[in-house]
Amino acid sequence: MNSPTIGSLRVYGATLHYEVRGRGPLLLLIPGGTGGASSFDSIADDLAAEYTVATYDPRGMSRSTLDDPEAEQRVSEHADDAFRILGLLSPSEPARVFGASSGAIVAVHLLTAHPDRVARVVAHEPPLVEVLPDAAEHRALIARVKETFRTQGLMPAMVVFAAGLKKDGDTAEPAAEIKLPPQAAARAEQTMANLPYFVGRIVPSFMSYSPDTHRLEALSDRLVLACGEESRGELPYRPAAFLAEGLGTELRHFPGGHTGLTTHPAEFSELLRKALRV
Repeated sequence: MNSPTIGSLRVYGATLHYEVRGRGPLLLLIPGGTGGASSFDSIADDLAAEYTVATYDPRGMSRSTLDDPEAEQRVSEHADDAFRILGLLSPSEPARVFGASSGAIVAVHLLTAHPDRVARVVAHEPPLVEVLPDAAEHRALIARVKETFRTQGLMPAMVVFAAGLKKDGDTAEPAAEIKLPPQAAARAEQTMANLPYFVGRIVPSFMSYSPDTHRLEALSDRLVLACGEESRGELPYRPAAFLAEGLGTELRHFPGGHTGLTTHPAEFSELLRKALRV
């Protein structure tokens, strides 16, 4: 893996850690869950053969610090962070953007808020549950996660959250047997450190976010909605499939499940490269 150029960017209420590698048009990769810039290590070098690839730790995660550690988090503010990175690294040309999971929610908002700065967005399994017909059920799930986190702590809240993401009738335990690449396994400590922030402030805010579907319809030629082949029936899959059908666009399928870029990096990178072509 080539060593990236590392920088920091001061934004409202936070200081962002970002990394840049490669040359060519700018491609911004927005991580989801508890991930940061390092969650893209397995695909960033490959993509850097064609793009200037920028990755970063979202505010409050890993090396991106908050001025107020207790500050509430908003999708619009995270999208503004991404907008500031685009302005820094590609001030005169629209960029391509990939977002995974909660990062895909940020990417979708970035597209609707700043369409002049975005040439194409690939959103992989954004849990935009507010677009679904049964959104009320998922609001109840979020409320249960918040209350469990408040009264019982992190791991019981994670159990409630994970159960709500499974497909109907799936009682299997989470796939702990999956063998991850060494670099992914090495991130376990960082992931655990980010979990309380993710469960306590990212999940409730981001999964309550409702996108501007009218704006998305007008911008649908720049939006690629994607899901994992193995995610069918699971909650993170459903909003992307629902939106793609409503917008009349193709739903792209990537290898693996919700974390396919970690479990199938080579195949994921190849399909992402195709999806990014304008």
